[in-house]
This record gives sequence, C-alpha cells and structure tokens, in this order.
Amino acid sequence: MQVEENEAVLRAQEVSVYYGSTKAVDRASLDIPKNRVVAFIGPSGCGKSTLLRCFNRMNDLIPSARVEGKITFRGKDIYHPKEDPVQLRSQIGMVFQKPNPFPKSIYENIAFGARLNGFKGNMDELVETSLQQAAIWDEVKDKLKQSGLAISGGQQQRLCIARAIAIQPEVILMDEPCSALDPISTLKIEELMHELKKNYTIVIVTHNMQQASRVSDYTAFFNAEPTETGGKIGLLVEYDKTETIFHDPQETSTKEYVTGRFG
Repeated sequence: MQVEENEAVLRAQEVSVYYGSTKAVDRASLDIPKNRVVAFIGPSGCGKSTLLRCFNRMNDLIPSARVEGKITFRGKDIYHPKEDPVQLRSQIGMVFQKPNPFPKSIYENIAFGARLNGFKGNMDELVETSLQQAAIWDEVKDKLKQSGLAISGGQQQRLCIARAIAIQPEVILMDEPCSALDPISTLKIEELMHELKKNYTIVIVTHNMQQASRVSDYTAFFNAEPTETGGKIGLLVEYDKTETIFHDPQETSTKEYVTGRFG
C-alpha cells in the first residue's frame, strides 16, 4: 500500500535483508505516513524487528547483515554511501524492548544525548519538555538527580521515550516497547503514543494484536514462509488501514492471524 508522496515520511521499496547467506526479509514494500502510528504484527521470526531496524540503520551494527532494495527518508536514500547513519539516528529515534536507561541521573539521561547532538539551547527546559511529552514529568520532577535505574520499569520505558524525544527526531521506532511491562504501564505507553503522533511519526513492532488495534492507524501483517533448507523467510503479507486489517483483510493468513486461528 502506498500513500501520497508528500505524506510518506519513510518508504521501503523491495527491501530484502540478509544475515550472511540467510535471507530474513524478502522484498518488503510499504510507506510510513507522517504523524501516524504504524504497527508491525505477525508471528515470531517473520522479520518485523529486522525491517524496523533497517529504518535507522541499526542493522549496520551487525557485521553479517546486508540490505537490498531502497529505503528513503524524506525522499533521500538512507543507505547512500554519503548518508551519515549517526545523523540519521538523530532524526529517527528508537525505543527498545527492555527499558535501557543510562546509569546516570534522570536529568542526565535526557541531557546526555542532546549534548552529543550539539544542543545549544536551555537544557533545563529541554529536559522538562521531553519528560512532559513522555508523560512522566509529574512523577520524576523531584527526583531529577536520582538514577534513572531507580524508578519502576514502566517509568524507565517512558524515560527512554523522553530520551528519544530530547534529540528532536521526526520518527520514533518502538520495538515491542511494552513486552516487559505490566498492564497499567502498558496502558500509559499506549495513551502516550496517541499524544506523540501529533508531533511524531511512530512505527511499533508488537505481538499484542489488541495493542495494535488500539494504538495504530495502519497495520502491516508479516508472516514467515519456510524454505527448502528448513529456515524461514519473512514476508510482508498485507498492509492497510488498521480497521481494514482487523475487520476486512484481503489475505486468508491475515484473517487467520487476527482472529486467533493462525497455525
């Protein structure tokens, strides 16, 4: 599925990903529209996180990884030899599965990345604004000198979201951000995503189909196809508005997955 050219912040065209000689994702094409939440769903091992990591070149950090096809951000090829992956990651931030605050104060967790990216403005203001946008300011405003590791798991994850916001990206990638959290913390993160999409574009990988249906505007369903050698290749089966994917999917495997009859 494609969106209007001026609405597509990220565009993947025939993207295949290899780890050594093993193909993990086969020719995935999709557009990520501006100020929307896009969910990647599907069974384990179907390439969701692999494709997500391509969007800010995190796969560069894996020596055996290789990406074919084309991914553009604002129309520019992000894998062009002259593109700086560090600069790209300041525009496309990432929040990981497990909360990973730096072993620093709550304040420094926010300020550290901003300083590295050359922020010259009012740091106190940036820290407060970032924590407010991540819906955690009221809980930590009197603890800014305490370690980011001393707060709860749900608070740590929102701190990591605030840290991503502080470098002022356009896109935030979230790789199963709620999988290690309790239901109350998960609900807070979901509510936060609704607020964040006013200013950011969000792509989330989730195994929780209810979560995908609650938070996303568009949903991509991935599946894994067995190979002759006994491995699996991740395929993008269907991509559409979330309402369509969950209530009127075109592909049988999508319907089986979202109705719980899969496999």
